[in-house]
Amino acid sequence: MIREISNNTYNTILRRTKVEDLNFVYMSEHNEDNKEFIGQQTIDEHRNMLVDDNILHLVVINRPNKKLIGYVILAGLNSPNIELRRIVINEKGKGYGRETLKLCREFVFKRLNAHRFWLDVNQKNKRAYNLYISEGFVEEGILRECIYNGNTYESLVILSILEFEYVN
Repeated sequence: MIREISNNTYNTILRRTKVEDLNFVYMSEHNEDNKEFIGQQTIDEHRNMLVDDNILHLVVINRPNKKLIGYVILAGLNSPNIELRRIVINEKGKGYGRETLKLCREFVFKRLNAHRFWLDVNQKNKRAYNLYISEGFVEEGILRECIYNGNTYESLVILSILEFEYVN
């Protein structure tokens, strides 16, 4: 059973989300800086993910001060195609998102022996898109106007990295 994912060279640690972390997860998801690009779920929906054996729900912790700074959801654990369903980092511009992505990528390929690690990202979320590309993900295509945000339709970009493309 996975409890923690870490690398001593990083300032971030990933650990399994606990029920007592769910208010933090919910607030992070609904934070003004995040909610435009993140699907909104209820605490009960997150709670259900904690017991789903096909999903790994993790909080991101700042190693030096032990503060929660984000969360990650990996899905499809029972398949060779693992989805990065969600990554939310509250403290932007400090490298925590990059470290979190690297930890996830290493875990997916080295511990889960996945063949493919994929995600979708809102086409307007240039910061996240550029991070994924810089970390070796390849654009596969666009799901045109597939999300309705209440005012307009938005598109998602599908990105992936294959096991042979993964480099430490």
